[in-house]
Amino acid sequence: MIRFLLKGLIRDRSRSLFPVLTVLAGVMLTVVLYCWIQGITEDMIKSSANFETGHVKIMSQAYAAESDQIPNDLAFVGASELLKELNARFPHMIWTPRIKFGGLLDIPDEQGETRAQGPVMGLGVDLFSSQSREHSLLNLNNSVVRGRLPERPGEIVISDDFAGRLKIELGETATLISSTMYGGMAAHNFIVVGTIRFGIVALDRGSMIADISDVQYALDMEDASGEILGFFNDSFYYPGRAVDLTAAFNNRFQKSDDAFSPIMQTLSDQGGLGELLDLMDTFSGIVITIFVVVMSIVLWNAGLIGSMRRYGEIGVRLAIGERKSHLYRSMIAESLMIGCFGSILGTIVGLAISYYLQVKGLDISSMLRNASMMISDVMRARVTPTSLIIGFVPGLIATFLGTAISGIGIYKRQTSHLMKELEV
Repeated sequence: MIRFLLKGLIRDRSRSLFPVLTVLAGVMLTVVLYCWIQGITEDMIKSSANFETGHVKIMSQAYAAESDQIPNDLAFVGASELLKELNARFPHMIWTPRIKFGGLLDIPDEQGETRAQGPVMGLGVDLFSSQSREHSLLNLNNSVVRGRLPERPGEIVISDDFAGRLKIELGETATLISSTMYGGMAAHNFIVVGTIRFGIVALDRGSMIADISDVQYALDMEDASGEILGFFNDSFYYPGRAVDLTAAFNNRFQKSDDAFSPIMQTLSDQGGLGELLDLMDTFSGIVITIFVVVMSIVLWNAGLIGSMRRYGEIGVRLAIGERKSHLYRSMIAESLMIGCFGSILGTIVGLAISYYLQVKGLDISSMLRNASMMISDVMRARVTPTSLIIGFVPGLIATFLGTAISGIGIYKRQTSHLMKELEV
């Protein structure tokens, strides 16, 4: 029976071509949109975690309450001891201290007078320790545009766009003007040894990176750290494990009556990222739901048109004694074959387009000139195992629903009127 139906669909293209193309287009769009959303979400999580939030972040309670203002005067002292305890209690995590700071970067001329000056967002990270994973987390080795990364104390790298605006040459002295941990004025000289570009507009606009020990000395933050970031060893974010880790840490270290006691927050708890990730998941579900509904309506109408064209055929089959239920099931079987074939083709085409977007990406830097979010200026899709079925299953469901609805008309045909219909 299946072979008979398949031969009929192949020989009569008017019954199969339009539905197949419709399913193909819908499945392709669903796969591409899903992979695109997955790519945006993964890029946002990765960029935010590596540069801003970590998978979990430890701060003092006072610092956490005002973290958007980077209040280094509320940083906790004794970071080295806390790091030792973290490595002992949670060895499956990567722990790294950081200091974020803002200020002015002043470039003097030959007479020591200001030649150029601009606001800078700085990041103090562990660059020299052999156990440090900062080079890979921040992708520093692949981000160098000119020069090299710091190899000795007193050296820094700055964003290439920032260096271009201030006309800074490699080897020049740059003076950081900022505030100390205790509210005093800080002025410290660094040597610019390289420029970098992360591909994130918020960072490439004006940033500098120095070793954390240099920043601690410059800002009078001896053995202090504004933040300690934690990462899972495989670099993937697991919300459930992060929540359990946070609960265990806070039960052990957090003291409600001490504003400077450490508190841990997950990535989802910071900067509204949890709500944003939930929104992205909801949007994925909406895309698939809309696809099923719209495709069902389209295929329903296609089924109605097909039933009108096959009106005589259906009448003949009923007149020679074929049961209505059998005829109805055969039409549904035909639709499932069409849906399967169209879904396979649509999935293949959608995965091909998604893979191209994953490798090449789409440059949206012109749209992010004033962006402050940690998001790459090259958006890429992400092909996952779920991409193989995300369009295939809805494609079958849509064709099934479309034919099931349009095929109900078979049961409305009256056997007593069939001969009169055929005479006409």
